[in-house]
Amino acid sequence: MQNHKIEDSNKQIRYVTNLGIVGNVILAIVKVGVGFLTGSIALIADGIHSLSDMATDVAVLLGVHYGSKQPDKKHPYGHGRIETFSAGFIALVLVFGGAGMIYYAAFDISRSKIMEPHITILIVAIASVIIKEMLYKITKKVAIESHSSALYANAWHHRSDSLSSIVVLVGFTSQRLGFGYGDQIAAVAVGLMIVMVGIRVMRECLRELTESAVDSETIDEIKNIIKSNPSIEQWHKLRTRTVGREVFLDLHILVNPELTITAAHEIAESLENTMHEHITRPVNITVHIEPNLPELRK
Repeated sequence: MQNHKIEDSNKQIRYVTNLGIVGNVILAIVKVGVGFLTGSIALIADGIHSLSDMATDVAVLLGVHYGSKQPDKKHPYGHGRIETFSAGFIALVLVFGGAGMIYYAAFDISRSKIMEPHITILIVAIASVIIKEMLYKITKKVAIESHSSALYANAWHHRSDSLSSIVVLVGFTSQRLGFGYGDQIAAVAVGLMIVMVGIRVMRECLRELTESAVDSETIDEIKNIIKSNPSIEQWHKLRTRTVGREVFLDLHILVNPELTITAAHEIAESLENTMHEHITRPVNITVHIEPNLPELRK
C-alpha cells in the first residue's frame, strides 16, 4: 500500500512538473519573439530566464526519481532525503531570485531610472501572469496532497515569476498616474515576499534534516488511531520523523500478557494496517510489543 501511495503521488508530481516545463517553453518563445520584434532587451532576457526556470523543474523530477528508489544496503531507510535536498536547492533559487529583484530595483532607483514599458510588453506580461498563476495553483494543490516540499517550493517559483510580471503591470499603471518608481517599489515588496518563502522552505528542510517530529496534526491522528484499538491497553515511546514524503514512526504498545505471540503480532499488524489506511502520507512503522505488567507501564 505504501509503494502504491508513493507511485500515485509521483505520477501527479511528474504531470504538473512537465506541465510547468511546457509553460516555461511557451513563455520563453513568446517573450524572446516579442523582444526581438519590439527591440526590448529586457523582454529577451526575461524569455531566457523562463528557460532557466526549467532548472527547478528538472530538480523536482530528479528528486522524485531518485528519492523514490527502493531502500538498499547503503540506504536502508530509503532515498527520501534526495527530495529534501531538491527542495533546499529550489529554496536557494527563490532566496537569490528575490534578493536579485530587490537589488536591481534599488539600483534603478539610485540611478533615477524610470521604466516605460511598451504596450506589447504589457500584453505579454498579462499572459505570463495568467499562465504562471495557473501553474502555481495546480502545482501547490498537488504539493499539499503529496506532501512534497520540493514541489511546494517549485510552486512558489512559478508564483515568483507571476509576481515579477505583475511588477511590469504596476510600473505601467504608475507611469499613467504620474509616479515613475511604482514598478521598483513593487519589485522590492515582491522580492521580500519571495525571500521569505524561500527562507520558510529552507527552514522546513533543516527541520527534517535535524530529525524533527512530524507536524502536530499528524501526531494527533496517530495517537487517535492507537487509542481506537481496544487490544492496546497502554502505549508509550512514540517517536516520529520525516524522510522526504514518508513518515517514520516507532512506538511501544502494551497488550494482555496472556496473549500468544501470534495474537500479539496480529494486534501490531492491525495497528500498522490502520495507520496505512488513515494517514495520507506513506508510513514506515516499527511496533515494539510489551506485556501489560506494572513494571513496564509508563
